[in-house]
Amino acid sequence: MFKTASHFFHLFFISRVMLRHGLDELLLQTHLFKGVQLVRVFSPSFWFKKNTQAPRGERIRKTLEDLGPIFVKFGQILSTRRDLLPDDLADELAKLQDQVPPFSGDVAVEIIEQQFKQPIDDIFAQFERTPLASASIAQVHTAKMKDGREMIVKVVRPNIEKVIRRDLALLYAIAGKLEKYSADGRRLRPTEVVEEFEKNIIDELDLMREAANASQLRRNFNDSPLLYIPEVDWEHCRKKVMVMERIHGMPVTNMTDLKAMDIDFKKLAEMGVEIFFTQVFRDNFFHADMHPGNIFVSNTGQYIAIDFGIMGSLSSEDQRYLAENFLAFFNRDYYRVAELHVLSGWVPTDTRIDDFESAIRSVCEPIFQKPLHEISFGQLLLRLFQTARRFNMEVQPQLVLLQKTLLNIEGLGRQLYPKLDLWDTAKPFLENWMKEQLGLRSFAKQIKHNAPLWIEQLPEFPNKVFDVVNQAQKGKLSINYKSEALNRIEEKIETQNKMTIQAILSGALLISSAILYSNQMLPEAQILAAISVVGGLWAWLK
Repeated sequence: MFKTASHFFHLFFISRVMLRHGLDELLLQTHLFKGVQLVRVFSPSFWFKKNTQAPRGERIRKTLEDLGPIFVKFGQILSTRRDLLPDDLADELAKLQDQVPPFSGDVAVEIIEQQFKQPIDDIFAQFERTPLASASIAQVHTAKMKDGREMIVKVVRPNIEKVIRRDLALLYAIAGKLEKYSADGRRLRPTEVVEEFEKNIIDELDLMREAANASQLRRNFNDSPLLYIPEVDWEHCRKKVMVMERIHGMPVTNMTDLKAMDIDFKKLAEMGVEIFFTQVFRDNFFHADMHPGNIFVSNTGQYIAIDFGIMGSLSSEDQRYLAENFLAFFNRDYYRVAELHVLSGWVPTDTRIDDFESAIRSVCEPIFQKPLHEISFGQLLLRLFQTARRFNMEVQPQLVLLQKTLLNIEGLGRQLYPKLDLWDTAKPFLENWMKEQLGLRSFAKQIKHNAPLWIEQLPEFPNKVFDVVNQAQKGKLSINYKSEALNRIEEKIETQNKMTIQAILSGALLISSAILYSNQMLPEAQILAAISVVGGLWAWLK
């Protein structure tokens, strides 16, 4: 991987930067060089202590900043893996910001004209060549459309994909060496971290994907007083160029100006928490890069979000287990927390729940002695993940973005209103969501959702029943119940017997049959209901 001349010189440059910040000293202190500590005398940092006095986290952060935008981005994503990193490194890497020098406005114009295959004056009535903001992947310019609308134009950096591929090759090589020669390296799973980084950053290069994310989020919060999402101009979006409505708001960190606007900070902080839980549980589609630089406040007190390159979602199973985990924490039901981790597959199924419960209690009880508004739920989750790691908890990439977003939202909320009680704000939302998932409303929603499919298949049902009966009479009927989905379900409920499953299924048959039969429906539907009732009773009594 390092054989080409370009890789060699790039690696040489990286080595120089690492030496400048004394990272050679850190490297020689690792387990890899434990048996050959004498080689430290050949390290520049052994003789020149100037760069080795700062904490290791600070030295690593400054190294990434000097290496350029891609390494800064990698450090930002790495900082979210607090389930894998020591606290001092995670805290320092979280300070990384996208303060990247802009590229030329003339180059931005060339990219735009190349993407649209027409002169820029034919696209915009006015285009500001001086960028409004610049980040590691793209930069933003202001523009005015022919119809007078004020817009922002996001343009991907020139040749950035080539730079990313080159740096990724080096990151993969370094990760491979760490896993090969270091036990700590294998535990931290650096190759998996690089793979996650690659997926996120490659997705960010496609601005059509970001535009689609923005449109979906805008649709989810259409006419909502909580959150405003700028409108995308799809006619003027391309893979490397995105045009969307220009928003005018106050940066959420500008406390002085927000106070001058007479904003209710308590309400604003609680709205942030509500937005987070609404995105995660109602919509299952959440903005996963909600740092303060991406959040503004309108003069009416409504949040405005920008930058939709990184979005997250959860499976329905993870949603359910996560909501139950939150509620179990709120109720200090540690046994249920431990049980849910096993049922979800986040820890091995052979984990002793009582041992895991005891470990969770030892983490949570000291924290719960504080007043609720002083408890950081984000930090509590971090401590829980660190404890669960002792029980071989598997890394859950789908929860990493969620964890990062929750930390950002809680931190922002406490900055706006230090006495924010995240628990008091979140608990009613989660309780209502769980009622909707388990109650009659959820059952009715499932019936409504599946009814068109059932009606479509009804005409074929009598023939299928006849075929089954005919095969049974001839002794040719066989039932194949094996499927990956059922196997996964059986693993999670292996402590329950088949009679319990049978009772649940037959009960569902009886209820659905009663609903079908009680409504005025086609004769075929009534036949189906009658067969279901008989089948349900047979299964129940068998």
